[in-house]
Amino acid sequence: MRPHKKLDLWKFVMEFIVEIYSVTKNFPKEEKYGLVSQIRRAVVSVASNIAEGAARKSNQEKIQFFSISKGSLSEIDAQLEISLLLKYLKKEEYEKQIEILERISRMLEGLRDYYAKK
Repeated sequence: MRPHKKLDLWKFVMEFIVEIYSVTKNFPKEEKYGLVSQIRRAVVSVASNIAEGAARKSNQEKIQFFSISKGSLSEIDAQLEISLLLKYLKKEEYEKQIEILERISRMLEGLRDYYAKK
């Protein structure tokens, strides 16, 4: 019924969501409805599309939703870089988040490739 719960990728993304929420908690209050909201919505979108893709029957549909998740990761990448430039994130925090993001991206690629070959 909830096939996404079996994915290691899902578990890792859930940890990333907690991490992003924690990091953005310290952003300036004026960014609450701006950058903070954008980053948080994008990271939740990654998880949501993985869940929806995992529940789909056809491999093509799965690949489509996993690709949407990949797009949201690109959004997060850009938003984290903006956060660094605006000095909302320290370089170490930024690098840590990017490292996690890149790992998720590789895992998503692997999942897409798996269904593309089936």
